[in-house]
Amino acid sequence: MELFLSALGLALVIEGLPYAVAPMKVRQLATVLPHLSNGFLQTIGVVVMLLGVAVIFMGRLGAGG
Repeated sequence: MELFLSALGLALVIEGLPYAVAPMKVRQLATVLPHLSNGFLQTIGVVVMLLGVAVIFMGRLGAGG
């Protein structure tokens, strides 16, 4: 449970970072997103998830498995 809460907290920090650091860029991105196709957004989502899994895997290997 401790690991889950740590991961959730880190995800919230990462999610909030763009709003705190560059709110105008977030607004600009929000105007662009509706013009992107669903397929493109899904592809980006899958790629980011795979990168996340790879980072977790590499971290687990580096920590002794």
